[in-house]
Amino acid sequence: MVGPEGGFNRAEVTQAKAAGFVPASLGSRILRTETAALAALALIQYELGDLK
Repeated sequence: MVGPEGGFNRAEVTQAKAAGFVPASLGSRILRTETAALAALALIQYELGDLK
């Protein structure tokens, strides 16, 4: 689930967790949806050792 421009409030996070979502963050920077997806994929590849 991608958050709104201002981020999720505490109640929304609680509801998402109750629905089975696992929270994840790319840090304090606010990224556009299309940029966030690429950053997340790059971080996953880095953690898996694919970016040697």
